[in-house]
Amino acid sequence: MRGEWRLLVHGPLTGPENMAVDESLLLEAEMPTLRLYTWSPTTVSIGYFQSLSETVNLAEAERRGIAVVRRVSGGGAVMHQELGEVTYSVVAPVELFPGSIRDSYRRILSGIVEALRLLGVEAEIQGFQDVVVGGRKISGSAQARKRGWILQHGTLLVDPDVEAMFSVLRVPGLKLSDKGLREARKRVTSLYDLNVDVSLADVQGALIEGFSRALEMDLQEDHLTPGEEKKAEELVIKYESEEWLRKRP
Repeated sequence: MRGEWRLLVHGPLTGPENMAVDESLLLEAEMPTLRLYTWSPTTVSIGYFQSLSETVNLAEAERRGIAVVRRVSGGGAVMHQELGEVTYSVVAPVELFPGSIRDSYRRILSGIVEALRLLGVEAEIQGFQDVVVGGRKISGSAQARKRGWILQHGTLLVDPDVEAMFSVLRVPGLKLSDKGLREARKRVTSLYDLNVDVSLADVQGALIEGFSRALEMDLQEDHLTPGEEKKAEELVIKYESEEWLRKRP
């Protein structure tokens, strides 16, 4: 049975702003929501449980003008480039995704798989959190849960700067060299690598249709409620703080 969902499409925001909006939805939303957005400036988001110094080359990030923010969700570090990817968030009551946490991941990730199929790319879910094409990662996701609701957010790589990505992210066993970058490129792929020539708006359109089909959403485009906006404004202060960024749970 299809259900009503709210669609939010946001232009580029800073890392703290984006993470504040996502958490405000987790805490305040009253309707299942699909949110699509981008980032400016380029930002690395690290998982809630990660060590900042062990995850990010901070000197290199500063040199390149790349910001860093800590998420409320788990998972690994991700580089979000304004023109390199589209980020999605699904926020909904847990009861809409019965079964295990793994089951909920796979159900939501099926929207990414369907979106890629609409773009002419055959993909599959690998492990808990990833969507891969030919064994190479094109999308990763992470989850948080509060008040009986799920927040799952993740990326779909469109045309990332892989050299910048692996210069700033500390990946175990990967050395920054020509050989190391070649090895890194074998781990990830993108729509650009797959010769899919689309704009970010095209990708957002495919994600909207893909999620609508896979999760049986009746989507209505809308905006944040006053309560969500107020909570997001409060949360930005947390996400901008050094205390939150450098916390070690």
